[in-house]
Amino acid sequence: MTLPYLLRLICLCLASFFLLHAAAAILVWIGAPAALRVAERARPGFSAKFLFVFRMFPLALSLFVIAGFCIPSYLWLEPVSTGEKVGFACIGAATLGAAVWFLSLFRVGFSLLRTSRYMSNCERDGQEVAMDGESSPVLVVKREAPLMAIAGLFRPKLIVSRCVLHKLTPEQREAAFRHEQAHRASRDNLKRFLYLLAPDAFPFISGFKRIERQWARYTEWAADDHAVNGDSERALSLAAALVSVAKLGTAHQPSYLLSSLVAEDEDLAVRVDRLLREQQYAEKPLAPLVQVARNVALVGGGLVIAALVWPGSLGSVHQILEKLIQ
Repeated sequence: MTLPYLLRLICLCLASFFLLHAAAAILVWIGAPAALRVAERARPGFSAKFLFVFRMFPLALSLFVIAGFCIPSYLWLEPVSTGEKVGFACIGAATLGAAVWFLSLFRVGFSLLRTSRYMSNCERDGQEVAMDGESSPVLVVKREAPLMAIAGLFRPKLIVSRCVLHKLTPEQREAAFRHEQAHRASRDNLKRFLYLLAPDAFPFISGFKRIERQWARYTEWAADDHAVNGDSERALSLAAALVSVAKLGTAHQPSYLLSSLVAEDEDLAVRVDRLLREQQYAEKPLAPLVQVARNVALVGGGLVIAALVWPGSLGSVHQILEKLIQ
């Protein structure tokens, strides 16, 4: 199939992205057990950040290579006026690349739509109230379903159902607010959005569910630790708040872009147990690998800078693209 200049560029970008992303995703799948073992030994805040970076590595690497090498080499070295045949292998890879991006963008659009509708309903039915322990007004809704959550993406709001406010004591409410403030400070809803945006390795085959599930668990634990901040009385108050809200029933999570106080019943017992027990963590879970990682980063960074500066690197990339397009 013969394609014009711009369509060839789009086809090459999609094909290159799919191949690079799939290769990086396979590396992540292979390294996932080791990464999860490291996360188990570390503090939840570190584990959540570590797993987020680990999960986003295939997307970041692929986009960097496409934007830094593939597009510049094509624009610089590919003649504009000529048409060129594109092989079926390249078209197939580009189709798969377009498919994984379409599915990810569909997830993002659907989630943003649900979040927008949910926030609009809450704002229509609720009332903003200034409360102690919360810097911005709290949106109190009259619904019977129990809810305390940070909802929204760029300007997240704390939404609380009236039944939850009536159920919690002032000490429990303060601890619960601190938990939700931790979600807001760490921008967990934005990270959930990036998880949705990151394409699957193959259409309808993700392979990252375990990493994302463990990330969500460590995120909740990190918010609990931030809310307690080593205070045993506050830990007891937060544990009591979790149990009290859970007894009201777990509301269906209306959107992925939402961080609830009690999101899943199956993790409730573990969270309460953590709050009532002193936790022990490895202070430097990656200590044996720090020196190696530093050296690899320095060498890799130097090679990347050299490749970006040296014009011959774009010629080499263009040759690879010529073989891919055949």
